[in-house]
Amino acid sequence: MPTYQYRCEKCGKLFEQTEHVAQHSGQHVCPQCGSTAVAHQPTRFTAMTSKKS
Repeated sequence: MPTYQYRCEKCGKLFEQTEHVAQHSGQHVCPQCGSTAVAHQPTRFTAMTSKKS
């Protein structure tokens, strides 16, 4: 399951949730203030390959 990062637009708290892709489009609640004004934050990732360049 992927881990998604969210940011509360009310208090600014960043938090992560591990969820199925189907749950990703659902409503999320800030664990700090309880607000539903939560935005998905894109995260960086590094792709590892076995091929050397």
